[in-house]
Amino acid sequence: MKKRKKIDIRKLVLVLLMGIFAGLFIFSAFKIISYLLDNEENRKIKNTTKEMVTIEDGEYKVDFKKLKEQNSDTIAYLKVNNTNIDYVVVRGSDNSYYLKHNFNKEYNISGWIFADYKNKFDGSDKNIVIYGHSTKDGSMFGTLPNALNEKWQTDSNNLVIKLVTEQGESKYQIFSTYEIVPEDYYITTNFNSDNEFSTFINKLLSRSNYDFGVEVTKDDSILTLSTCNISGSMRIVVHAKKIEDKKEELNMVE
Repeated sequence: MKKRKKIDIRKLVLVLLMGIFAGLFIFSAFKIISYLLDNEENRKIKNTTKEMVTIEDGEYKVDFKKLKEQNSDTIAYLKVNNTNIDYVVVRGSDNSYYLKHNFNKEYNISGWIFADYKNKFDGSDKNIVIYGHSTKDGSMFGTLPNALNEKWQTDSNNLVIKLVTEQGESKYQIFSTYEIVPEDYYITTNFNSDNEFSTFINKLLSRSNYDFGVEVTKDDSILTLSTCNISGSMRIVVHAKKIEDKKEELNMVE
């Protein structure tokens, strides 16, 4: 009788373990499928939004009116050469919403490319900060880690970032790239004095894993791009200073 009871317990444990493994498999499969579907949805949205971005004589023209009809949070367009970063940028009321929502404001694990909610985009920002997930398929900021590679860094075509807003098209020259543990320092957007901003700039320059030979001063304004590494334990950061600012309404499409 005791032997039979022992066998029954073993069978029960085996059944329970099989059930647990089956549940984990189903859950993992569901997560993978959801991830792939979310990325496919974002790919379609990206293609749709890019229809409202045209290039004429090397200048980007963005139909912000139509984009804002789809999403009133639309704030800019961002292009980084030799990456897949070619996105309309939004700005929410906080820095968490677009981590899990796409341009259509639908729940999406890959989120969207978004600017720090503290940035004003009125010409007064000393540090415009833009975030995006580092995805395995290379969408969003999944190719931003390219900027840490020396081969990428030594190609001058890669080192000028374009940011288009309703005020015009601006170009930014990369001056620092690095990987760092999560922190709030490099995403500082407000500075109390020129000295504080100078200290900030010098810190960013000292962190770079490559010397770009670019001088940055208290009179400059900068752009910061931030993403996670694949594990999520570190942040990959790119800083660039504004080198050209075209105020003509080249970005407006009537």
